[in-house]
Amino acid sequence: MIVRKMKASDVEAVARNEALCFSMPWSLNAFREIAAEQESGDGQTILYLVAELDGRIVGHCGVRNLLGEGEITNVAVHPDYRNKGIAGAMLAELLDRGVRMGIEAFTLEVRAGNGSAVHLYEKAGFVTEGVRKGFYDMPREDALIMWKR
Repeated sequence: MIVRKMKASDVEAVARNEALCFSMPWSLNAFREIAAEQESGDGQTILYLVAELDGRIVGHCGVRNLLGEGEITNVAVHPDYRNKGIAGAMLAELLDRGVRMGIEAFTLEVRAGNGSAVHLYEKAGFVTEGVRKGFYDMPREDALIMWKR
């Protein structure tokens, strides 16, 4: 498996993966905009990675650098490839590269009922510091606000 920076040619596969993973997925156009911003930016503002296995995009994740705080926006693995360490490998690479971008603390929101994701983030050093009541739709669910400082 290779974890690498997302390219414009990856966005269709990323959008398909996103649709399989989330009830309210980001659009293809959103990923096109991210790829364009990443390619034209200064390398310090946004970073999206993909996990590639046998030439297929099986996961993606991203972070935005907001004045030294990294907002992790997505961590997704194709359902057929879960429980193989892909999410952990992507997250570790994202955090490592984020630090090199100048990020000093990372935050994310995760569905309170997504025990697998919560466990992944706790294993990576994230701690729950708050709750956003009713944050998610389809189904309605609270979000845990997690930080790694």
